[in-house]
Amino acid sequence: MSDTARVLRLARIGRVARVIRLDARQGSLLAAIPVIAGIGTITAWHALTPGVADWDATVAATGGSVRWLGPVAAALAAWTAQRGRRLDYLRALAARSPAAGPLHDLLLLGSVSVLGYGLAALTLSGRTVLGDEIGTPHPVGLLAGAAAIVLHVVAGYLVGRLSTHPATVVLVATVAVAWAWLRPADSLPGLLPPAVMEPVNLFEGLRPGVLTAQLFWALGLTTALVLGFVVRTTGQTRLLIGVAAAVAVTVVCTVRLVSYGGRVTGPAPVDLACRTWPITVCVHPALRTGLPSLTATIAPLASRLAETPAAFTRLKQLPPWEPASVSGGTARFHLPDLSPGYAQRTVREITSSLTPRRCAGNPYNALVDAWLLDEQAPVLGSASLAFGRWSEAERRSWLVLRFAAYQSCTLSPPLFD
Repeated sequence: MSDTARVLRLARIGRVARVIRLDARQGSLLAAIPVIAGIGTITAWHALTPGVADWDATVAATGGSVRWLGPVAAALAAWTAQRGRRLDYLRALAARSPAAGPLHDLLLLGSVSVLGYGLAALTLSGRTVLGDEIGTPHPVGLLAGAAAIVLHVVAGYLVGRLSTHPATVVLVATVAVAWAWLRPADSLPGLLPPAVMEPVNLFEGLRPGVLTAQLFWALGLTTALVLGFVVRTTGQTRLLIGVAAAVAVTVVCTVRLVSYGGRVTGPAPVDLACRTWPITVCVHPALRTGLPSLTATIAPLASRLAETPAAFTRLKQLPPWEPASVSGGTARFHLPDLSPGYAQRTVREITSSLTPRRCAGNPYNALVDAWLLDEQAPVLGSASLAFGRWSEAERRSWLVLRFAAYQSCTLSPPLFD
């Protein structure tokens, strides 16, 4: 081999080696995995209902974390694209497609973002599995979140390829944040990935059809963007067929999402968990651990209302869209979670439902309410003195006789004589 041929061969090897080192340097992006996982775990955990291990709530919280992770992934992708574009002249030295380098970057960025998201989802799923594990898992919901993150990565990367201006990264992050947080809930824009999902109520469930449509919407748009970039870079116009098919999938999924009226959740049947002594208390199965405390706190109120028109021997938790009431021997109440003070809040709600109209202007009703709630009674002169001297049995007998006046907010001092 001549010296000239040897020099040319070494030069080609050196160029290829520089390209390999350039691609290998992108491996530093793996350091972003724990950062993404940490952000996803913290934001999703914060959205979970305290004391509730429900699959619907877990999937919704994990999907909601994409509203934080998406802008992070998009900005990282835009920054990577800008850095890689400045070194494209090195990749051009290698005998391979000009789209190979960017596709390699997209694969790495997508893997990093999805792995971080997956670790966060795994952490939250572990919490649910170790808890009561109410409901059934929704793998499609988790996949829809991963697809939404990949869409952010692709969109951010392609924008970064189009412009080398340093402000592009900030612009990408700003647009991603605006898309994630400025869309109204309960609307079509709010259903598009990443969906604007409020915490899932215990008596509601995620709609699998919505989750499936979101998954294929994100996949369709991502595929269209990637194939469109390849066509623009390589000139392979036959790939336009794939672009058209991906766009068609996105359009079909958009129409499907429109049909859901902006709602990602819907009412779901629930078999309540009950405790039958000393009174029957029924709550959502995810809140069954609160039954002992709830029963012990409610029992004194039930005994004081015995023989009155508001007497009850059964408590039933309601969905949030139904009003609290006491009738037919059943007290109906709301219990969104088991945060501290939940039993006392339940007693207050039941007591408040005894009077159909507000009695804030009648202090004598407040005197009776304080007794029902085991709180400090207000000082109201002779009425409070008389009521304070009565025994528990005398107070109950008096309430049976005066319950109509109590319920209509017309208690007055003569009624305490």
